[in-house]
Amino acid sequence: MITATKTETAPNDAAAEAVRAEEDKWLTEIAKVSAVLTRRFAGKLEKNYDLDRTLVSFQANKSEGGHRWCKYKEGFSAALIRYVIEKAGISAGPILDPFAGSGTTLFVASEHDLDAVGIELLPSSAEIIEVRHLLTHCDVPQMAKGIRRFAAKRGWEQDGEVEKFQHLRITDGAFPVETAKQLGRYLADTYKVKDTDLRRVLRFAAFCVLEKISYTRKDGQYLRWDHRSGRCLGKKVFDKGRIWEFTEAVTGKLAEIAQDISGGGELFACPAGKGKITLKVGSCLDIMPTLDAHSFAGLITSPPYCNRYDYTRTYALELAMFGTGEDALKALRQEMLSCTVENREKESLPQKSNTHLFEKAKTAFESQELLTLILKYLDWCRESGTINNNGIPRMVLNYFRELTLVIFECARVLKRGAPMIMVNDNVRYQGAIIPVDLILSDIAQSAGFDVEAIWVLPVGKGNSSQQMGKHGREEIRKCVYVWRAK
Repeated sequence: MITATKTETAPNDAAAEAVRAEEDKWLTEIAKVSAVLTRRFAGKLEKNYDLDRTLVSFQANKSEGGHRWCKYKEGFSAALIRYVIEKAGISAGPILDPFAGSGTTLFVASEHDLDAVGIELLPSSAEIIEVRHLLTHCDVPQMAKGIRRFAAKRGWEQDGEVEKFQHLRITDGAFPVETAKQLGRYLADTYKVKDTDLRRVLRFAAFCVLEKISYTRKDGQYLRWDHRSGRCLGKKVFDKGRIWEFTEAVTGKLAEIAQDISGGGELFACPAGKGKITLKVGSCLDIMPTLDAHSFAGLITSPPYCNRYDYTRTYALELAMFGTGEDALKALRQEMLSCTVENREKESLPQKSNTHLFEKAKTAFESQELLTLILKYLDWCRESGTINNNGIPRMVLNYFRELTLVIFECARVLKRGAPMIMVNDNVRYQGAIIPVDLILSDIAQSAGFDVEAIWVLPVGKGNSSQQMGKHGREEIRKCVYVWRAK
């Protein structure tokens, strides 16, 4: 029996060994071509000890008035934008952020008396920016008084009308029963408030605590469900820790907002700014071609990373609260810069861009030797069945194709000598490290940028347990790119 089993499995073992050998060949060739590109930019890669992971993430915003109201974990910090404005010598506006997120670039630019324009696709993120902007132009004493008065009444703890939360399929059952009832009562009570600005701020406060009061936690590619939700059958048990009672969460948020806008020397007071903020809601792939050439004095942004994170899933609760239905959610997912395995090719891109610019961007994309090799390797992995999701090769291809077009549009709208700052991470798939920083910097040069520096964080990021288990641990660079329009 033992001998027979060995005879039966030997062909399978041989086949697996052949696949591993072929994979090693691909990875060796990728490493060689990557080394060539690395040598080209070796003089631009600068380890920047002023930067750390707290600065290039949302973490530092937790102690910033205004910025701390709504957790936006994929964003960068206000402190980073202040650092960038100083280091890049940005003294005039307007500033552009084509992936505005929660608006950090816009509000810090305004704080420095610089006009700023943001482009943001997700309605939930746009709401953060619009409400913050509203609160910088309101009658502060009156607004703070209204917030505190509403909080003190605690009408949601009494019987009355309930506004039903319009759940999506992926959010249904997200709240404990009593929490869902109080949230519905709270939202219904906001419609009794005659001041429309105050009403919007009150609803925004509830929006800011949705994750806190739910069974869910944002986990990049999806919403992770706490075992107490009853939705974790057959999965590894997950305990998110404390699930806040609605009253404590929302009154705390209302008090926080009232405190921050009141200022008066308090620790978390929002810095005043004279710079004008303009928000354009939609995809930057649609909006950027409509912007005037050479009209911006600087650009600071952080696009979605090529890491499979699906913002339409992680922010599904927030999107649902603002009326995004199932069809609209799917449409948003496809409009996003391709960064998930579900994104399809955006066939309409050529029609939305200047023909000459589109052709130049296409040539720059297709001339990337390393990227072409990595894409061929990922296609081989898909064909050989060694990749854990067949959508990864398509996602990587479309991510770089679309971001190439964005970079060319950025070069078009920036004034001569204007800096473009981008925060982004390198990634790794099936053992192949994709040096996003070098590939995009090479594309940027084709678009008409001078690569001034690539600031490398002293500590990079690790790999997934799956990658480490099969291919070993290798630190991946986290970077801030500094390009300048020629």
